[in-house]
Amino acid sequence: MKQFIAICAIGSSIAFAVHAAEQPALSAHAAKTLASDGLSFKDLNRNGKLDPYEDWRLPAAERAADLVKQMTLEEKAGLMMHGTAPSVGAGAGMGVGSEYDLDRARDMIDRRKVVTFITRLGGDPAVLAGENNKLQEIAEAGRLGIPATISTDPRNHFQFVLGASVSSGGFSKWPETLGFAAIGDAALVRRFGDIARQEYRAVGIQEALSPQIDLASEPRWPRINGTFGEDAQIAKTMAEAYVAGFQNGEDGIKRDSVIAVAKHWVGYGAAKDGYDSHNAYGRHATFPGNDFAEHLIPFEGAFKAKVGGVMPTYSILDGVTIDGKPLEPVGAGYSKQLLTDLLRGHYGFDGVVLSDWLISNDCKDVCLDGEKPGVKPTLNEETFGMPWGVEDLSRVDRFAKAVNAGVDQFGGVTSSDLLVKAVKEKKISEQRLDQSATRILIQKFEQGLFENPYVDPQKARAIVGNPTFAAEATAAQARAMVLLDNKAKLLPVKDGKKVFLYGVDPKVASARGFMVVATAREADFALVRLNAPYQQPHMNYFFGSRHQEGDLDFKDGNADFEAFKSAAKEVPTIVTVYLARPAILTGIRDQASAILGNFGASDEALFDVIEGKQKAEGKLPFELPSSMAEVLAQKPDVPHDTLHPLYPIGYGLAY
Repeated sequence: MKQFIAICAIGSSIAFAVHAAEQPALSAHAAKTLASDGLSFKDLNRNGKLDPYEDWRLPAAERAADLVKQMTLEEKAGLMMHGTAPSVGAGAGMGVGSEYDLDRARDMIDRRKVVTFITRLGGDPAVLAGENNKLQEIAEAGRLGIPATISTDPRNHFQFVLGASVSSGGFSKWPETLGFAAIGDAALVRRFGDIARQEYRAVGIQEALSPQIDLASEPRWPRINGTFGEDAQIAKTMAEAYVAGFQNGEDGIKRDSVIAVAKHWVGYGAAKDGYDSHNAYGRHATFPGNDFAEHLIPFEGAFKAKVGGVMPTYSILDGVTIDGKPLEPVGAGYSKQLLTDLLRGHYGFDGVVLSDWLISNDCKDVCLDGEKPGVKPTLNEETFGMPWGVEDLSRVDRFAKAVNAGVDQFGGVTSSDLLVKAVKEKKISEQRLDQSATRILIQKFEQGLFENPYVDPQKARAIVGNPTFAAEATAAQARAMVLLDNKAKLLPVKDGKKVFLYGVDPKVASARGFMVVATAREADFALVRLNAPYQQPHMNYFFGSRHQEGDLDFKDGNADFEAFKSAAKEVPTIVTVYLARPAILTGIRDQASAILGNFGASDEALFDVIEGKQKAEGKLPFELPSSMAEVLAQKPDVPHDTLHPLYPIGYGLAY
């Protein structure tokens, strides 16, 4: 049903047009519906009349303006919190599990006025969809019926690091984003984004805390795995395609979009000594090569696709000037130079700036110094923080500084009362909160959440990880692999041969027609899976115990390396290395018959490649150094700058 209605406000100069619109599907669990002009609307505030914000015919900006006028200060502050959807069970401290704690969720929504949440639930897609519907029911029952926005860290890849990604569960399983950079096919990245968008929306997730488009210029940095590598132009192209896939086009947010959040603005990849700024000991990024401009380039792709959100980095950037002025030594979430002057001013970004998690919290005791030896580090989002550069400020003053710098929403916290206090103490104006509230609400309206935030659990089960999506994902895993060496001409391998396996499922090999043997000496060839080497010198820190830090070379005593050497002494050996970081393969190349780099590949995808059924098309998205001495000599802000890489960026053979 379509209608055109012109409405003029009598006695004022205000006039607006409601353009041709089609009746959207309405779903109301707590609110009643209204009829007007033969159309249906939700009476979200239950006042018996059609308010402008309830009128889906109006532009999102007009609806948001009306709603902001009706909101209390407390409701605006709650809108600027991006909490963790609370769960029950062993992982409740971080929201991990299979069901929500609805009593705690109700307290967040009703008392703290929070209506944006990250979900870390896993398990059956139908169950996840049902749980997200329960959050929406609570939100719809609120005073103004503002729907929840539910976000997630990436779910469609291999590596799971709490606080950075979510176990894939039933979602289609693709290579890491490094793998997409290795393939270099923007159309494939857009197709991936479109599939992930469909899977997210099917389970009631409307926001992706991705893409991670930091330039991976420091090879020891543990977050490289989630990036598009260290070529700025490739990362720019991939970022544009990724955002377009998730948001279903390059013209902004619409009803079937998943809001993409480009992160981390900006320079995160230039990590000092390779340490990550989730940790107090890694809070600095450093720019001795004066290459800050290179780190901006990937974000230009996201901006071209009209990305809905931007997340600032935790890091304090050392050695950077903007407009001739050194940056204030604070994390980017507190930097007016980075957020207001550069992001909004120079680049014209008009979406939502969402802080990284817990920047307004304190970091003391075990957060600052780590747990005592023998104690497993734990994280409580209420007592853990990354307030880098503003440690001496009160929490109220941190909120004020971040908002005045340009932050619209705070990740991982629900302390809306502190934001209210900052306004009442005149550290922030309420008009400034109106700006952020408007940006957040516009996106909710654009996505159609006020009309129908609910999903069908049975449809979720049919869509998420369906056979078509899964087959495309597996093919991409294989395509992303990089053939680094085939000096013995061992690849491709024909079935029927005897194989010794390390780190590979023998059932997959047997199903492919290979005879699996118990020792390398019995085999015609060996197939060995390795992980890129790492150390964990900060096991007493929560994130340090989960990050792969330190040297990049295989050392004697490394279990994977010893298994490889043992096999290679006996028989021609194919090695595949999972390149979460740029591994130094000097000790591998001399003894391997063939080397395949991978960025997340199932055993099925691996056998497709070694049998030649699927070509390994990948080209290295970063260089592989030849020694740690060269790694230590490179500049952390300058991409692929070691003097004598063992394999240069862009390297990849064919067979």
